[in-house]
Amino acid sequence: MNFARFAVRRVTEMAVTLLVASFVVFGAMYLAPGSPASFLLSGRSASPEALAAINAQYHLDDPFLVRYAGWLGDMVQGDFGRSITYRVDVSRLLADRLPTTLLLIAMALVVVVVIGLALGWISAVRGGATDSAVLVTTTFAVGTPSFVAAVLLQALFAVKLGWFPSGGAGEGFLDTVWHLTLPAIALALYLIGMLARVTRSAMLEALDSEHVTVARSRGVPERQVIRRHVFRNSLGTVLTTGGLIVSTLLVCTILVETAFSIGGIGQLLELSTTTKDFPTVQAISLIIVALFMIVNLIVDLLLPLVDPRITLGSRSSSA
Repeated sequence: MNFARFAVRRVTEMAVTLLVASFVVFGAMYLAPGSPASFLLSGRSASPEALAAINAQYHLDDPFLVRYAGWLGDMVQGDFGRSITYRVDVSRLLADRLPTTLLLIAMALVVVVVIGLALGWISAVRGGATDSAVLVTTTFAVGTPSFVAAVLLQALFAVKLGWFPSGGAGEGFLDTVWHLTLPAIALALYLIGMLARVTRSAMLEALDSEHVTVARSRGVPERQVIRRHVFRNSLGTVLTTGGLIVSTLLVCTILVETAFSIGGIGQLLELSTTTKDFPTVQAISLIIVALFMIVNLIVDLLLPLVDPRITLGSRSSSA
């Protein structure tokens, strides 16, 4: 498939997916119990005039499809609406909080890639007791949810030992990195185990392949065999798993941010859902869906580069 056809197809798919997701996100909030008006009134009684003013401000009396069309039109123009809880534009909330979440995800991703690939490589190459130790370690990691890891790390390294802050996002780049270290590890722990196991399995499969046997019979040094013929041929599987890892990070950051009170969009989504802050929840949900699709697109573009056996768009086509 040539790049032009691939680009047109993927853009069309992304547009349709976003449209469907926007309808589901918009409708789901209105199916939940409660309403923005009840939150704004905070349990107080209101006159019919005051209630009518609130409904008019947020277009709550308009038919559902009219509200959806108006909201979608505003979203396309970059207007995410006004937060019911914070009484400011949602775009301002996102601009203040999104960088913290992206930095947390980036830090966690670095930890996952470095440690996960290293453990998978060592386990596959050395085997024996080392392989068994890695399998036990990764089993523990995979069996530990991010929220549980966050609580345990916070209790040990922040509360008991005092090595790291117990919460908050810090001020300035270095202070923020320091504050986000424990959350990043908590976010990465489960995914380290998953990537290590995938890397191990892919490398073991490559080690048994015919071209590796041929390379060894020609006297190619073992390090070169592992690097060029084993690990390189495992990258396709590893990269596909990498797309799933980034997607998982986007979801799990909600739990970790809440545990550490980081104040990113993950915690903002949790608080906004509780307070029925419709515009904020809808904007963040659509951003997460868009990031999912962008990650999958990047993986599809990179796969043919790391594995020439894969043609452009073949992964998405088979899916």
